[in-house]
Amino acid sequence: MMDQLKGLWKKYYEQLTYLIFGGLATLLNIVLAIVFRQIGLPTTVNTVLDNIICILFAYVTNRLWVFQSTSKGMDALREFGSFIGCRLGTMVMDVAIMWLGVDLLGKMLLPVQWQGVWFLLVKVVAQVLVIVFNYVFSKKIIFTQK
Repeated sequence: MMDQLKGLWKKYYEQLTYLIFGGLATLLNIVLAIVFRQIGLPTTVNTVLDNIICILFAYVTNRLWVFQSTSKGMDALREFGSFIGCRLGTMVMDVAIMWLGVDLLGKMLLPVQWQGVWFLLVKVVAQVLVIVFNYVFSKKIIFTQK
């Protein structure tokens, strides 16, 4: 049984570690979003700030443990630039979803007492989409082995 688990871990290491660290980054993103909302930051500012913190967390974990990048020098700089560029793209997507879902639709359609729950629901949906796009970008564009 342990040998089977080790075999599965080895076979799916990248996907499993991405799931683990992506899950941690998502949890961090949601917790930060809730904290920033509680202190009264507007949704767009909130989303940009939580993304900046999570982008830095994700770069370190993706580089070291998920994709185990060994790039150095200019290749490492290119990798970092690609990572930031792609993550800024998904940050824009996150901001757009949050603005549309929370600031536009949520405030227009829901009573005040449901705003917090709606905020969390929209944030979770946005994060699922962000995770998918980030994995594809990381796998196909950023952490490519030459």
